[in-house]
Amino acid sequence: MPTYEYYCEANGQSIDVVHAMSTEMTTWGELCNIADIACGDTRLDAPVIRQLSAIASLIPKGGSGPRGGTSGGKGGCCGGGCGCNR
Repeated sequence: MPTYEYYCEANGQSIDVVHAMSTEMTTWGELCNIADIACGDTRLDAPVIRQLSAIASLIPKGGSGPRGGTSGGKGGCCGGGCGCNR
């Protein structure tokens, strides 16, 4: 399962949690529950925002191999050495 980072504006905290791709936390209370941490003084219904992770930004759109995405290399997506003909 992937790791996601959520940010809470109410308390300025970012928390990393592991959950299924189909799940998304929307409140501080949900986030604390899945992360198994104390909620502190922050309201349980305070909204949280899922942040773009560094790993997600490294995966090219359209795939993860030489045939997916483009690197801008001369001759195609991988510089012309893989035979992908892009």
